[in-house]
Amino acid sequence: MPGVDDAPDCLFCRVVAGQVPATILRSSDRVLAFRDVNPQAPTHVLVIPREHHPDVGRLAAEDPDTLAELVREAAQIAADEQLDAFRLVFNTGSDAGQSVFHVHAHVLGGRAMRWPPG
Repeated sequence: MPGVDDAPDCLFCRVVAGQVPATILRSSDRVLAFRDVNPQAPTHVLVIPREHHPDVGRLAAEDPDTLAELVREAAQIAADEQLDAFRLVFNTGSDAGQSVFHVHAHVLGGRAMRWPPG
């Protein structure tokens, strides 16, 4: 079973393994979605693959079916949260704001989003 054995020091692998509490919204064999503990918008949900992949580029190369499911789940979360508009963000690398090196999509909504983002 994927989880903490994939990367024992990875926070999100520990979430998958049930070792770190999270408010789970959606779960499948391949992905898990939970509320961000430091929300940046009224709706801020993280969608992660259960298996450890350090960033979205690696996930796309190694398991494109899981990436597609992750995006579908993000869209379903936006629908479940009744968002008319939302932002889906993947940060890759420290300079882009990635702080947990287990790929995760941020589903952000419930307020106007500005451009450029940061």
